[in-house]
Amino acid sequence: MDKHKGNLFILSAPSGAGKSTLYKALLKQDENVRISVSHTTRAARAGEEDGREYYFTDVESFLDMIAEDAFFEHAQVFDNYYGTSKASVFEMLEQGIDVILEIDWQGARQVRQLYPNAIGIFILPPSLASLEERLKKRATDTEDVIQRRMAKAVNEMSHYDEYDFVIINDDFDSALSQMSSIFMAMRAKTTVIEQKNSNLINDLLSL
Repeated sequence: MDKHKGNLFILSAPSGAGKSTLYKALLKQDENVRISVSHTTRAARAGEEDGREYYFTDVESFLDMIAEDAFFEHAQVFDNYYGTSKASVFEMLEQGIDVILEIDWQGARQVRQLYPNAIGIFILPPSLASLEERLKKRATDTEDVIQRRMAKAVNEMSHYDEYDFVIINDDFDSALSQMSSIFMAMRAKTTVIEQKNSNLINDLLSL
C-alpha cells in the first residue's frame, strides 16, 4: 500500500507548540508539499473556510464515513471528531507530492498500521510556560479550556519518542530549517531515488 511516489509525513505537537505556523511557512517555500485537509465536526472559527482549514461536517455524516471505511485515521478530541480521507491522501502521493498529516499521536498510530513508511515529526515547545503563554495569546479559548489543553499537552508530549524526528520550537527560523532539511533528506533516500528514477539507474548500470 505504501508504493507511492510522494512521502507521507505525520506532524504532531501539543496545541500551541507552533506546528501550524511551521508547516504553513514550509508550504510557502516548498511547492512539492501539501497539507492534508481533514474532516471535522467542530464549528468553523472566524476566518476559516470549508475545504481550506477543514471539511466541516455534522456528526451523522462523519459516522457514516467511518462505517464506509473512508478515513485514513480518525479520532475524537474533546467533544469533536476529526478524520483524514484516504482518497485525498493517496491521490496526492501518486502525483509525487509530499503530504503532511497534522494529527495527534493516536492518529499517528492508526496511520502507521496502514502506511508503515510514514515519517513522524514531533514538535516540542521550549517550556510549559511558553506553551501556556501561546495558548493565552490566541484569545480563542476560555481559561478552563486552556487548562484542559495544558493537561492534554503533557500526555501528548510523553509520546514524542514514537516519532522519527523531534524539533524543539524555541527559535522559529531554526525549527523551520530543521523541518525543511528533514523533507529534503527523505526525498534523497535510496529507496525513494530507486522508485522515482528506476529508468535512469538501469541505464547507468547497463554497461
